[in-house]
Amino acid sequence: MSTGLAMKREITREDILPMAAYESERRELRRDLVAKKKFRRQDVGPVCTFYFESYDTMWAQVHEMLYIEKGGEVQIEDELRAYNPLIPQGRELIATVMFEIDDERRRKTFLSKLGGVEETAFFEVEGERILGKPEEDVDRTTAAGKASSVQFVHFPFTDAQVAKFRQPGTRVVLGFTHPEYSHMTILPEDVRGALAQDFA
Repeated sequence: MSTGLAMKREITREDILPMAAYESERRELRRDLVAKKKFRRQDVGPVCTFYFESYDTMWAQVHEMLYIEKGGEVQIEDELRAYNPLIPQGRELIATVMFEIDDERRRKTFLSKLGGVEETAFFEVEGERILGKPEEDVDRTTAAGKASSVQFVHFPFTDAQVAKFRQPGTRVVLGFTHPEYSHMTILPEDVRGALAQDFA
């Protein structure tokens, strides 16, 4: 996971390390990833965190799944199909959105009121709103209206919106318009600057 790979848009079979090599480098690779992810997360409200994905975060996730499950060659293709769609393609930001509540009963009650929350995520760049689009092949709200605690959301930007987002000091708001969770926050400059690098 060198910085030279930072702008890659797809993990291929050739990018996958032999498991013996990954195991020997795992501790160092994970330490490097923590540093890279430092400004790629943002809390919104009391129980939600956006984790913004990249080639590097998905490369690490694929290797961790292979390391844990030890499924070999067959598993590699499955993991690439699962995680490549979460790598930004140059005009988007992609987040894994997690609602984190430790108490199981409280979590179930909370999520039961949160159906469709993935449809209400947004960025606002200098007053212009970019609506999130949930990952298409995963339904994250049940027919009964219960939301999943984990969501995957794409934010498609226009060229003009990208240009604004890249400007140092730009006011960028991230939030939801869901009636049960209408929280929002202004991105710190360090986070805005890190995410701006995802655009081609």
